[in-house]
Amino acid sequence: MPTVHLAQRPEADALLGRSPLAALVGMLLDQQIPMEWAFAGPYTIVLRLGGEDLDAHEIAGYDPERFAALLSEKPAVHRYPGSMAKRVQQLCQYLVENYGGDAEAVWRDAGSGRELLKRLKGLPGFGEQKAQIFLALLGKQYGVRPEGWREAAGAYGEEGSHRSVADITGPESLGRVREFKQAQKAAAKAAKAAG
Repeated sequence: MPTVHLAQRPEADALLGRSPLAALVGMLLDQQIPMEWAFAGPYTIVLRLGGEDLDAHEIAGYDPERFAALLSEKPAVHRYPGSMAKRVQQLCQYLVENYGGDAEAVWRDAGSGRELLKRLKGLPGFGEQKAQIFLALLGKQYGVRPEGWREAAGAYGEEGSHRSVADITGPESLGRVREFKQAQKAAAKAAKAAG
């Protein structure tokens, strides 16, 4: 069981370390909100469901309106709790239909980094970039390293980079990743203005 510091909250990080589904849901939520808020989301969902762990079968079968209301309670799990509730349910339904509800089965027997990337890109809500970041996270922090995983993860797989959540091991590295992202946004904005 890996020790991760993605949410920067001990209880939330403990869940992320023991629950493959929590890690996937955290990655799914990681857009348009701070990374640590996204990765604390699975723990908030667990508390509101009244359990000890996330269960893909339970979430997949949950009444959609009630699940959206659960994510919308203050403090909300995401800036867009309704649409993200739908995405979390779609992810869980996909996992139930394709992996028997076992999130870890997505990567457990992947024969190569390329195969694992393809599986991750097949998940609802996971495009190329999100799949590469999650692949890098699996390799760097969860010990999931099929042959060629770094290459399949692209720049996110590079050793010593501070590009994404895959590189967050504590408050200092969180700050460095945040600086990298801000520099990327500034460069994109400048390029657009130069246009």
